[in-house]
Amino acid sequence: MFQFNNIQQYQNDLTSNKTDCLTAVTHYLKAIEDAQRLNAFVEVFAEESILRAKQLDEERKNGKPLSPLHGVVIAIKDVICYEDHHVTAASNILKGFKSLYSSTAVKKLLEAGAIIIGRTNCDEFAMGSTNENSCYGKVLNTIDETKVPGGSSGGSAVAVQAGLCMLSLGSDTGGSVRQPADFCGIIGFKPGYGKISRHGLIAYASSFDQIGIFGNTVVDVALVMKIICGADDYDSTVSLNGEQRFSNDTDQSRKPVLAYFKNALEHHSLDAEIKQQIYSLIEQLKTDGYSVEPLDFELLEYVVPTYYVLTTAEASSNLSRYDGIRFGHTDQSYQADLTKFYTNNRSTGFGKEVKRRIMLGTFVLSAGYYDAYFTKAQQVRRILCEETNAIFKKFDAIILPTVPSTAFKINDISKDPIAMYLADIYTVFANLAGIPGISIPLFKHSNGLPFGLQIMSDKFNELTLLQLSDRLLTGYKRYQAIV
Repeated sequence: MFQFNNIQQYQNDLTSNKTDCLTAVTHYLKAIEDAQRLNAFVEVFAEESILRAKQLDEERKNGKPLSPLHGVVIAIKDVICYEDHHVTAASNILKGFKSLYSSTAVKKLLEAGAIIIGRTNCDEFAMGSTNENSCYGKVLNTIDETKVPGGSSGGSAVAVQAGLCMLSLGSDTGGSVRQPADFCGIIGFKPGYGKISRHGLIAYASSFDQIGIFGNTVVDVALVMKIICGADDYDSTVSLNGEQRFSNDTDQSRKPVLAYFKNALEHHSLDAEIKQQIYSLIEQLKTDGYSVEPLDFELLEYVVPTYYVLTTAEASSNLSRYDGIRFGHTDQSYQADLTKFYTNNRSTGFGKEVKRRIMLGTFVLSAGYYDAYFTKAQQVRRILCEETNAIFKKFDAIILPTVPSTAFKINDISKDPIAMYLADIYTVFANLAGIPGISIPLFKHSNGLPFGLQIMSDKFNELTLLQLSDRLLTGYKRYQAIV
């Protein structure tokens, strides 16, 4: 029976002929079929995956050296373009649309030998925290199917959680990788802004969006990041900083200096048990020789409103291209009147949450309100970035909760958009500041659901973040086993 633990073990089994790529792909195709009720995938590339697995097996038999991701089975969120494959952003307005090109991330995965097994469900245009805002229907959390998996990358998170692939790609505009990772009990990593090319990622808010990675081990996540990051002629915002090689064989005597936002842990929205367990972790870290200091981050109350003013403004602009004329959904009712034709295409093509954010963004960009909202939010963002730079001159990383609570019940929070937006209070900070962040599965609530610890580091310092995450995952879980 096929079993996957990590990429290194899998590739060792391939080279020793204990398994092959076709066996792996067949295993995952069967798992996806058996788990259709979860609704994690919107399309499975079954025939294509089998052909690619056979090709890779043949190359290996002929003595070709293994590429870094040889045979690794990966799923991609339905906002990441793959040439000649459908991409719809889980929206009726793009139903039936096939991408004319592949994203840079997908190209690099394929060049490294990966097998892309399918595209995963998500909130429409990556707007949501529950994966209930999808034209394909909601995704279910494998641990408790009455709970949401988080969003917007809920399908990608469940695909890894349920063992339907080895790793997956999502996108993170305000927590859309870290939050579902928290709810699903897996690792969710968002690199800093510009670390991975956004070419071929359907835009929600261009100055916030970043492709992220789901996995079960930090080493696997780090390897995928190393493959897909780097300069790209198609994206001028990509960092030109040199690649850093991850190693979990680091100097254990050097303890990173950590900070946490005291007002975040004392916030009224935070579940009492999550608060208690994170404080217990902080005390354990101090016992283990870490320096962990509280900070009063006075800008905390401004991060959510600033985020939603800026992201909805960018969404209003980015989504204006979807008019139903050049591609995608077209309504036939009002072809005699161009204005009504545009209006009806967009009204019937977009879902409720997307329309809400487009209208909000159009409002904050409108004459008479631009300075009061958009300009003011940009000023707050600049101050936030300056404060963040000052913090990382003294500290190696910041630790926070990922989400104020464990996974929501289906239909609970989606009916209250304000509550859904406020649930992003701990994750949007990293996107506003453009810094890397990760959620690692350290804890279990008394209600039986997992929750994670969020860790953030300075810009272009993903290496420190990943190494610290690996140490905490290993060390704290060992501590939990003892106690």
